[in-house]
Amino acid sequence: MTESVQHHYWQGAFVDDEEAGRRLAGLSATVEAALAEPLDTETVLAACEQLAAALRDPAHPTHVRLAEHLAEGEDTTVLTELAAFLSRAELTTKLRRELGGTSPQRLNRPDAKETVYEAWAPVGLVAHIAPGNAATVAPLSLVEGLLAGNVNVLKTSSADTLLAQHLLAELAALDPTGAIAERVIVLRFSSSRQDWLRMMCAPADAVAVWGGESAVEGVAAHVPPGCRLVEWGHKISFAYLTRDAWQDPAALAALATDVCLHEQQACSSPQVVYLDTEDHDEVFAFAERFAAVLGGMPPAERDTATGPAEEAELTTTELIARLEEHLDLTRVIAAPDGSWRVMADIRPALTASPLHRSVWVKPLPRKNLLGTLRPMRRYLQTAGIAGGRTDIAELSRLALAAGATRVTPLGRMLGGYSGEPHDGVYALQRYSRRVAVQADERFATTACLDDLTRQVSFPPPAGPLLDKAAVQKLNDAVDPRDAELYFRSGGSTGKPALSLFTYDDYDTQMRAAARGLLAAGYDPARDRTANLFFCGGMYGGFISFFSILERLGGTQMPMAAGPDHRVTAEMLVTHEVDTLFGMPSYLWQLLHDQADLLRSYGGIRKIFYGGEHFTAEQRRVLTEDFGIETVRSITYGSTDLGPLGYQCTESTGGVHHLHADLHTMEILHTDADRPVEPGETGRLVFSTHARRGQNLGRYVIGDLGRALPGPCPCGNTSPRFELLGRGGDVMRVASYFLNYRRFVAIAEQDRGYRGELQVLLARTEAREQLTVRVEATDTAGPKELRAAFLAGYEELRSAVDDRLLDLVVETADGADFARTATSGKLRAVVDDRQG
Repeated sequence: MTESVQHHYWQGAFVDDEEAGRRLAGLSATVEAALAEPLDTETVLAACEQLAAALRDPAHPTHVRLAEHLAEGEDTTVLTELAAFLSRAELTTKLRRELGGTSPQRLNRPDAKETVYEAWAPVGLVAHIAPGNAATVAPLSLVEGLLAGNVNVLKTSSADTLLAQHLLAELAALDPTGAIAERVIVLRFSSSRQDWLRMMCAPADAVAVWGGESAVEGVAAHVPPGCRLVEWGHKISFAYLTRDAWQDPAALAALATDVCLHEQQACSSPQVVYLDTEDHDEVFAFAERFAAVLGGMPPAERDTATGPAEEAELTTTELIARLEEHLDLTRVIAAPDGSWRVMADIRPALTASPLHRSVWVKPLPRKNLLGTLRPMRRYLQTAGIAGGRTDIAELSRLALAAGATRVTPLGRMLGGYSGEPHDGVYALQRYSRRVAVQADERFATTACLDDLTRQVSFPPPAGPLLDKAAVQKLNDAVDPRDAELYFRSGGSTGKPALSLFTYDDYDTQMRAAARGLLAAGYDPARDRTANLFFCGGMYGGFISFFSILERLGGTQMPMAAGPDHRVTAEMLVTHEVDTLFGMPSYLWQLLHDQADLLRSYGGIRKIFYGGEHFTAEQRRVLTEDFGIETVRSITYGSTDLGPLGYQCTESTGGVHHLHADLHTMEILHTDADRPVEPGETGRLVFSTHARRGQNLGRYVIGDLGRALPGPCPCGNTSPRFELLGRGGDVMRVASYFLNYRRFVAIAEQDRGYRGELQVLLARTEAREQLTVRVEATDTAGPKELRAAFLAGYEELRSAVDDRLLDLVVETADGADFARTATSGKLRAVVDDRQG
């Protein structure tokens, strides 16, 4: 008994004709089951990037397996072309251009002042009818359907190899969630099997068909009412030259390149050359000159040889043109071996070429361009225009008005750019629906509606752990095209580090931070905000929060942190500011230095802080003494990773939600690279997924924290964690490990201290010295604080009792505390020990 051939791929398995036919009968139910769970765009991007890497490596097993399915005579450059399209950089650019971002299906607020949510939703099922003998079109069309979140059924020609089936099977295998496999069906059958074509299209929400008019008509008969028919049909392209251009040898060489590349088989290949003239003699003279250039081009590759039908069309077209020479309508110049032909024709009407280096040359003065070409607007695609700068501007407008969808220089008609629309439309929008949800005031602090129902799912992070030094080394490998924006860190924990961003990545991060600020209770419709972060020296604080407020549409006074507190306070009063953005240490100094003015003003209602923390006692003072209603973290993040977490209205202290649409988070033991038990404290490790320029995976940021169990009262399903200090807060002093935060906690809880606190480490001739620097207050003097530290910190007391350490507590003015130059952050620990 002969084993049946399994040349159909159906949701993760290869099946034969009998099984494929049985499953086709139940396609509608299959689609409904697959659509029950949304497909995260990151799942598709991650799998595509892995597949692209495999296709670029000729020795990779995936590359070797797929090469076996190339058509006879086809080389592996096809796999290289596929790799270029499937790269993360290419696909993220495509998503941003066509759907506005890399997470287009999430219901976000396009206007932060309104509780209206919009997203791009999949249409549902997309049926792709691929052309024969176009190895890359079929799988890439399906990948576009996946990027839009759809279930996809793809028909390939019965004459094609199984490249599309096996390529998409490899892609699905790279997705550990199985979500891609659920959305991929690839069938190989002849168009004569009308019953299969009908079953394939019947439940479809969009049908994408590649081919000429007859192919489209054959499929359209099976498209149900209300289903979107997406036609990717054959198109005609032309060149247009002004007088100066057609006399330029370089322009003619570029035009010949466009004609010969791919032997005019691409829709963007020029079939007609128009000259901006009414003089027939000029047309014939140009044809002679261009024929000489075309005849000097390298011969066609052997695998592009014409078949009998194509030879017949070439012969017929040339013969008719030669016959019309007797009527003074045409002139034909052709190669003796028939490898190319230039056919001059004084009639301007657009005429399709028989291709294979066959070109019409016609007169068309620009005043007649629109009237001549517009009747053929359904078929026009690329116009390659050559002329002066003003000519190009004018002729481009005319060509587009006539129906062309692309205008390029000569020599680049078959080229393109990342994210370019195809035939005048964006494919991803054709495979998507724009949807909206209107909500009431209960959703004022909900920035993304999806956060209330499900967490974003990312593939688990893999690879080695990275520290700051390793991340800095990655900067050396960043493509200069991806280094558009440079920031330096504040340097609060060491030497300032450099971080590089693309503007697209920066925009993604600022929009995420803006959503986090809404969750924290910021109201862009009512709050009047002073941006008081530090600025300059390539530090990103002020600039970032300017960008965040810009995206929120919030009212902003971009003051920046200044040394003259009186001037700043007067500006707050003059401009009726009620919300402050800034560093805790700066805001604390400002409020206390100008306490009389600001208390009498009484208009400050909200403080959103970043970069440092207010203690519980400081927050109490701000609330009770200054009447401030909201004191909340503006964001938790770093210069290199961007925003990592945000607070909601139910969060206090160091509790934050993870920006789960940007990052995944691990919590590892402090002394081993393994996860802690749930609820235990460990090192926070982040992997970011929304960066084009850098792959920042498993970055050990230097902070400590723990995961918080259970749902948040705010309803947000994003993971929660609590910050518990930095690894650098732990100091090895006199053979003991001491924690800066223990000093803060003892001062606050035992003595009611509410100011700033700084630890200075030095080495004297006799022993080490630890100095605790505090602000002068009525509640806690140096003597009382020293006694509290010794009483409440056993390890500290032992070090002092054993005469290994001198403990000093001193008071200082807030302006004298050591701070970083760029960000103004308080340096918690200043270690001046040598050796």
